[in-house]
Amino acid sequence: MSDAPALSPHGPLPEDGTVRPITRWGEPVMHREQQRVEVFDESLRALAADMVATMYAADGVGLAACQIGEDVAMFVFDCPDERGQRVVGVVCNPELTLPEGTDRRLDEDEEGCLSFPGAFVTCARPDRASVRGQGLDGAPVEFSGDGLLARCLQHETDHTRGTVFGDRLSQKARKKLSKQHDKLAADYPLDWPS
Repeated sequence: MSDAPALSPHGPLPEDGTVRPITRWGEPVMHREQQRVEVFDESLRALAADMVATMYAADGVGLAACQIGEDVAMFVFDCPDERGQRVVGVVCNPELTLPEGTDRRLDEDEEGCLSFPGAFVTCARPDRASVRGQGLDGAPVEFSGDGLLARCLQHETDHTRGTVFGDRLSQKARKKLSKQHDKLAADYPLDWPS
């Protein structure tokens, strides 16, 4: 991640978390809708801090709670937009808004997932996205962006709904993704990145 200052419209990411192993595709928690956050307390903040630490240890730009085995509708991110401006945030109970009609343009870039490490394939997604939800204190938050940030907001919101990006791929693309993943499996032991 770049050392450039990050835009954090709703405050900085929580710190001092513990790096945890990343949960892989196939585990039940990865494939079901996550539980809404109803209690905004210190344990939620501690979970978010662990997610941030794990995301950075894995060189990711976003991480959902299910990716460390927690059934909680929350994600954290530190991701650049199309201009390279880093944006950081925490979103609980995300609701995604995508462009429609003539405003909708697809970005056919590569995508990967820390829960299926080492593999990347093209996955078409809208080139802009907005997400609304709640921060760690329960207050409303909203993030919008383009480029990789738009992809990240969509990818992480999908995780809170039990969707992995492989679910959005053709059978041929998913097979290619699996081949890459299997080839690099030894580089990503089950306790990775802790």
